[in-house]
Amino acid sequence: MGAKTPNPADRRVQRTRRTLRDALITLLHERGWDAVSVQDICNRADVGRSTFYMHFADKEELLIGGFDDLRKMLRAQLAPSGRGPSEPLQFARGMIEHAHENQRLFRALVGKRSGQVVLQRFRELVVDLVRENLSSKSSSGPERDAAVHFISGAFLELLTWSLETRSAPCSEELERLFLAMAASALVVARKENPRK
Repeated sequence: MGAKTPNPADRRVQRTRRTLRDALITLLHERGWDAVSVQDICNRADVGRSTFYMHFADKEELLIGGFDDLRKMLRAQLAPSGRGPSEPLQFARGMIEHAHENQRLFRALVGKRSGQVVLQRFRELVVDLVRENLSSKSSSGPERDAAVHFISGAFLELLTWSLETRSAPCSEELERLFLAMAASALVVARKENPRK
């Protein structure tokens, strides 16, 4: 018989997952990705290894679960804000505000100690958000793909810079700067593929 899969809606399951995620974030900040083991996470969260493995296959799956939660939170913020799919890159403000409200978390994710796996997974999240946004506004092709990666890279660098500098602009201004700088890439993404 297989192990019973925990119900994600159960409060105890949510609390355990949140505790494990918080432990991972704290350890990432202290030691970096490569120096953190599942046992370290379990010790910090005060849960047994069997409990960890009931919820996650490994520490990377735990990390991905946190990014999935972030994606859901950003989507949920768009609905009540009135910002719709017609606005370009509407996820940016929510991500910027979340990063600045949770600087310790984001410094652990994009800082020097984060590790290649963490940076890659965070980059994938941003690329997916940009691709999602541009998919309804442009046809597929190399121009859109190039724009997606260009905009994603620019956003990650701008977000990282804003977390590392003391003179970073407020969230609204940072979003305005990002959108202004991304405007030319958005034009390229919206062009029809001339080679068709």
